[in-house]
Amino acid sequence: MAMSGGNDDGEPMMEMNTTPLIDVMLVLLIMFIITIPVATHAVNIDLPVATPPTDKPLIDPIKNKVVLTNGDQILWNGQPVTDGNLLSNLQATMKMPVEPELQFQPEANASYDLSAHVLNVIKGSGVTKFGFVGNEMYSEFGKAANAPPAKP
Repeated sequence: MAMSGGNDDGEPMMEMNTTPLIDVMLVLLIMFIITIPVATHAVNIDLPVATPPTDKPLIDPIKNKVVLTNGDQILWNGQPVTDGNLLSNLQATMKMPVEPELQFQPEANASYDLSAHVLNVIKGSGVTKFGFVGNEMYSEFGKAANAPPAKP
């Protein structure tokens, strides 16, 4: 029986037998295909975390207070808010049947730039019931009224 072009004259065959090489390559190919992770067609998205509802409502139907702190924070009824939240709260008060009073109270060392910016936001929102509170603390009469009573 002659093999792949060999002669029966007893000379060694000069061509390499590639059958075992092909078998090894097929086994390796199957192993690689098995070990490749299954492609998932999912897009990972970081969703925002829901904030739990607060116990008291953000907007009071009677009066709301905006306080500017020394640390350049804007507080709406004691809760920190951003510029966008402040504007949306102001617009929500304008949609109420009776517009609640808005009180503005900057702390003693609050930033003047932040005060001017917040006042522009308030003015742009169209709020009509607006007032400054806490100014009496800085007057001479207010200092005397808030001073402890003199000891006899």
